[in-house]
Amino acid sequence: MVFFRGGVSLISKLRSRAVQQPSLRDSVRWLQYQTSSDLDLQSQLKELIPEQQERLKKLKSEHGKVQLGNITVDMVLGGMRGMTGLLWETSLLDPDEGIRFRRLSIPECQKLLPAAKPGGEPLPEGLLWLLLTGKVPTKEQVDSLSKELRSRATVPDHVYKTINALPVNAHPMTQFATGVMALQVQSEFQKAYEKGIHESKYWEPTYEDSLSLIAQVPVVASYVYRRMYKNGQVIPMDDSLDYGGNFAHMLGFDSPDMLELMRLYVTIHSDHEGGNVSAHTGHLVASALSDPYLSFAAALNGLAGPLHGLANQEVLLWIKSVVEECGENVSKENLKDHIWKTLNSGKVVPGFGHGVLRKTDPRYTCQREFALKHLPDDPLFKLVSNLYEVVPPILLELGKVKNPWPNVDAHSGVLLNHYGLTEARYYTVLFGVSRAIGICSQLIWDRALGLPLERPKSVTMEWLENYCKKAP
Repeated sequence: MVFFRGGVSLISKLRSRAVQQPSLRDSVRWLQYQTSSDLDLQSQLKELIPEQQERLKKLKSEHGKVQLGNITVDMVLGGMRGMTGLLWETSLLDPDEGIRFRRLSIPECQKLLPAAKPGGEPLPEGLLWLLLTGKVPTKEQVDSLSKELRSRATVPDHVYKTINALPVNAHPMTQFATGVMALQVQSEFQKAYEKGIHESKYWEPTYEDSLSLIAQVPVVASYVYRRMYKNGQVIPMDDSLDYGGNFAHMLGFDSPDMLELMRLYVTIHSDHEGGNVSAHTGHLVASALSDPYLSFAAALNGLAGPLHGLANQEVLLWIKSVVEECGENVSKENLKDHIWKTLNSGKVVPGFGHGVLRKTDPRYTCQREFALKHLPDDPLFKLVSNLYEVVPPILLELGKVKNPWPNVDAHSGVLLNHYGLTEARYYTVLFGVSRAIGICSQLIWDRALGLPLERPKSVTMEWLENYCKKAP
């Protein structure tokens, strides 16, 4: 059974808001289709794609010359921050509101998407359906998709052999990315391209690859975990469990709360628009018509960087170092002293700040709410709560950061640690499994819309100097 959390009342509120605010009307268009009896996700896409292709053509023909803003030298030198240059349909990040999946906020997703139990967290399969179609699925549609993903989850033996060729102490992300690359030999897109498929059909084998990849990555990821930390004792998939629940089960965690946490974790980490390193890398590589396996493996290598996905590992290690130095029940005053000591030594406080957000990350907030509900007395959660009060004022006083508020990484490690997943080095793999849903969903739409090879212009410092001398 799958349940909705407060869905009817929220739907009524959204419809009411849509009447009052025209800008919201399109965002609740999918509400008209919630009762669709079609259980086949691919057939729904076939209906949607022609409409969206025409929409893109109209946008290009009528507004192709409209300027979206000015590019400054700071943008060129500063990692292209603030530069609008990508189409990413599945999610949009607002600096103040945070992420919206097909215009739905995280709290709205928690209320509207099907759950595994009454009042439970959203099922990742439901979010996958939402990202691909823009529609909130029924419980029957989620059950059908969950069953399909389980049917696609078999991993060939050569993948395990490839991973086993690496040292057992190789970083988990190295082993995970290697496993994904080994999956590539089964790519339907590569086979179809070599046979000469018409470009209008590119999205179909991309869909096949993407759903198989999404289905298989929890199996590969859990194999890496059991190989590294549990003497290679692999746990098979449970056909009675959903995507997130099965992932937790294959890792070796079967408590109901841990299953719920994994459902929430995968859902909120799945997508964060297209400009972050992993999403952009996946999109860039795929724009060369590399198949989903090659593209996602590249994305994982970006995710493994300390300034991106590896940050969740660094946060928990830092929190534990605070406990070692200051004690588990450190006072707020002593915590302030430790923060200042950290900053004055030239280090950063991990888990705070974001490249786009200017408020507390809603992904942090929903994890905090989960902790308040399930583990309010956990010592590390209490420390995280104190950091939430102590760190932002200090960073504001320092005056060097635009966003002093906690991000998603500030909380996830503490939750995982509470339920026994204590190996912080592995945490980025969890992030990677989640991100497959968002990157692959957008990749299907990249192929359906015929988005071109990405090729921005680069310049030298000399070019910039000469241009600025001539600029008014």
